[in-house]
Amino acid sequence: MSQVPPVDESRRHFLQQTSLAAGLSLFVPSVLLAQGGNLVADTTTGKVRGVALEGGVKLFRGIPYGGDTSRKNRFMPPTKVAPWAGVRDCTDWGHVAPQRQNDNPNDYGKMVGWNNYRGGMSEDCLVLNVWTPALRDGGHRAVIVHFHGGGYSSGSGNLVALEGHHAVRAGNVVVVTVTHRLGALGYTDLSAFGGPELATSGNVGMLDLVAALRWIHDNIENFGGNPNSVLIFGQSGGGGKVCTIMTMPSAKGLFQRAGVQSGSTLRIGRPEAAHRTADTMLTKLSVAKGDLAKLQSLPFEQIVAAGGGGGPVMDGNVVPRDPFDPDAAPLSANVPMIIGSCLQDASFTMTDFDADEAALRRYAETQSPGKGDEIVAAYRKIYPSVAPYLLKATMATDRGMRRSAITQGERKAAQGSAPAFLYRWDWPVPGGGNRWGATHGSDLSVSLSNPTTDMTLNTPAAQVMAKRIGSAFIAFAKTGNPSNPVIPRWPAYNATERSVMIFDTNTRVERDPNRELRLLWDRLPAAATRPPA
Repeated sequence: MSQVPPVDESRRHFLQQTSLAAGLSLFVPSVLLAQGGNLVADTTTGKVRGVALEGGVKLFRGIPYGGDTSRKNRFMPPTKVAPWAGVRDCTDWGHVAPQRQNDNPNDYGKMVGWNNYRGGMSEDCLVLNVWTPALRDGGHRAVIVHFHGGGYSSGSGNLVALEGHHAVRAGNVVVVTVTHRLGALGYTDLSAFGGPELATSGNVGMLDLVAALRWIHDNIENFGGNPNSVLIFGQSGGGGKVCTIMTMPSAKGLFQRAGVQSGSTLRIGRPEAAHRTADTMLTKLSVAKGDLAKLQSLPFEQIVAAGGGGGPVMDGNVVPRDPFDPDAAPLSANVPMIIGSCLQDASFTMTDFDADEAALRRYAETQSPGKGDEIVAAYRKIYPSVAPYLLKATMATDRGMRRSAITQGERKAAQGSAPAFLYRWDWPVPGGGNRWGATHGSDLSVSLSNPTTDMTLNTPAAQVMAKRIGSAFIAFAKTGNPSNPVIPRWPAYNATERSVMIFDTNTRVERDPNRELRLLWDRLPAAATRPPA
């Protein structure tokens, strides 16, 4: 494919590019097993069998990186995997972590595939998937590790949107997705409930991710990867996990680059609130304080139903500080970052597609009482013809997720050690009846060079957009800089130029995009506009 034209490219050039992309064999709508059959790789605990896919990609599903977390291992740090004899079959998906099952999601949930539980559900869920071009060939390829979203309570590394064969074929990289403990089983702080063995219980889901990174460090060379060239990235809750792990001493040196998509997390939970949540859960389960044996004997379904475990806790040990408050964590100062948000991230929380201008004004008034008309006027100056529904979503995103992303970029840049590269995803996805705009998660699968999901529909335009942002993540994984011949040069972010890559039909760099709106939210009363970090 030819290079993307300069910043002022016309729609004619874009349409030419989409036509070209339509013929690329890179974007295959489905994965087919090749005639190559099974293949075997070595790990530190035994041999594993995977499958060969079209295009030379090798896939290993459900490789264990930690032991079973049920019964006596429940709420405890992850244990090591017991070695096995012979060859372990890793040709099918491993288990999904226990979570509340959503069998009837709304239209957005169907579009993003949140009700995908392939592999079944079990507490024996510390597994990962590896896609690679080759085994044991000394390729030293960059490794792209994805932490799934779904907050801290749902999702898995088995989601269709996360399949890594597209990126492997596009960029000669290794892709790994990870499943770990969630919700009450991964983030319930029981340190005030029992003995010292429960001191880390509020963060065992994060310790799982560290264990996965340790497995990657120790094994990925056998899968053609470079353990010293690892990018971790995640979207939504996955981005929050990336932010948190950047503060964790146990993860230091296990990754060299980081990416956060619509998940910029400045602060995390506190023990006091986490203890109250744990007490509520124990009351629902009729478990007395100190009765760990009963808590570990209950079916996991009961614990999941009781709730609890809202996310990681700043316990002063496993997670010793907030990720980006009051500044960027010094522990990861030398780790460059990509930080992104979607233009209408918040649209996934709204369903009033037919909202009118009066509804828009009422919504703006709720954001800052007495300032509704001023807010609407500022947005209509920049977006005169955007539907009220999408403009509401843009407002909510600007004062929430995007505000956090900008703050994170500012604080990372202020460290002066490693760069931050900011982007905004403006391309409206065609999935879901073309109503959602550039919604939450619309930049997810395409960052793995995959345009084939129900959100992007594998249209020619989606193929071009996947080529653009996918090439950026591949370049970043390899070099720590996302610039590459497919997109314009991407400058690092700083508080002076505030350069942001805009991914859209006309992919371009803008300095301080929508500066007036950023300053508007900065000067409105903080109590009314600043969401919880």
